[in-house]
Amino acid sequence: MPNKLKSTKQVITPKTIEFEDHPEFRPNLTPKQVLHSGSFGGTYYRNIHSSLTGKDYTDAWKEFPDDWFEGLNINKQVSRKWDDYDTKVNKYGVKVGTTLEFWEGKMWIRAQDPYGWFQWYCRFYEGRRSPDDSRQIGRYNAMRRFKGPLMKAIRDAGAKYDDYSISPGRRQTLLHWGYELTEKDYKDWLKKNKK
Repeated sequence: MPNKLKSTKQVITPKTIEFEDHPEFRPNLTPKQVLHSGSFGGTYYRNIHSSLTGKDYTDAWKEFPDDWFEGLNINKQVSRKWDDYDTKVNKYGVKVGTTLEFWEGKMWIRAQDPYGWFQWYCRFYEGRRSPDDSRQIGRYNAMRRFKGPLMKAIRDAGAKYDDYSISPGRRQTLLHWGYELTEKDYKDWLKKNKK
């Protein structure tokens, strides 16, 4: 069951975002929507030490537009310590993800974005382009491996696309990557994947 204590009173409606210079990249949530939906257990922009850069980072969220954070409690929904990860912050009420050290060890993080993919997405959305764009977009597109199993689980349960009791972990993971399952996406998938 998703967290009923929303961070804001906004209704967030997923809508495909198109980037003219990267048509292969089509998230349906903006960075602001990801944050306001309830994400990362409130820990994403916590203070960190990057083993890649050897630097400490504090208040990293401040580089982004103020309106992205309006109505959010920064200390609880944006920058809380990793060991204080709060599933009640997350839309689907579950913990997903691993530590910064794990991601650094897998070489999934580059020095230009020491927080990882979502920091890259925030900066890309704001207009920055970098040599890491193709890799990060490829990683986003690989997240399809969560979409198919989510839709199969919904179909097999005879549920509706927005029955949040079905695969809350997959749903939370996809949300962190800027994607929320829509009725249209589910219906399109059903047409191609009849039992």
